[in-house]
Amino acid sequence: MDLQYALELIGTFVFSISGALAIQDKGHDLFGAGFTGFITAIGGGSLRDILLGAHPLVWIGNVDFLYAILAGILVTFVFFRFVSKLRKTLFLFDTLGIAFFTVLGVEKTLSLGFSVEVAAIMGMFSAVMGGVIRDTLTNEIPILFRKEIYASACLAGAIVYLIANHFGLERDINLLISISLIISIRLVAVKYKLSLPTLG
Repeated sequence: MDLQYALELIGTFVFSISGALAIQDKGHDLFGAGFTGFITAIGGGSLRDILLGAHPLVWIGNVDFLYAILAGILVTFVFFRFVSKLRKTLFLFDTLGIAFFTVLGVEKTLSLGFSVEVAAIMGMFSAVMGGVIRDTLTNEIPILFRKEIYASACLAGAIVYLIANHFGLERDINLLISISLIISIRLVAVKYKLSLPTLG
């Protein structure tokens, strides 16, 4: 198993936990949590692949991703009392998810022969759309539209990955650097309540 494949499975796993945790105050049952976790995990990547014309979709072509989603949902259900008490659990899993899916989205787009500009946008798209769908399903304002550094952190990580890739940095090192950058930007932005300028 190479690093990219491992990260893709981990990203799917943590996003499914993020989605399942999102309904902790909504009174839903295991099926509701599972459905939200599933949609959150596959949403961004599926929309990306549909736009890029990549078939079959990753989770359809490889059952390991379904197992990763199921594992995330079961972990959430079994350890719910524990994880639900951790105020920042959803934030941490969401941050890990967007970091993994950004760089994996960039790589997938490049592998299909698209330009670096499209790769940067699709990397960001892959990362944030799962969270947007999750928030919409749970009647929350999508985090993309809140005053938070979220999509811009993903875009920064995607650009750094593309620049390092252009100059021939070893792939696994580039993956780790770009993922770490996205996570760091999110953590610092939330800790210090940083945000981008608003209109008006």
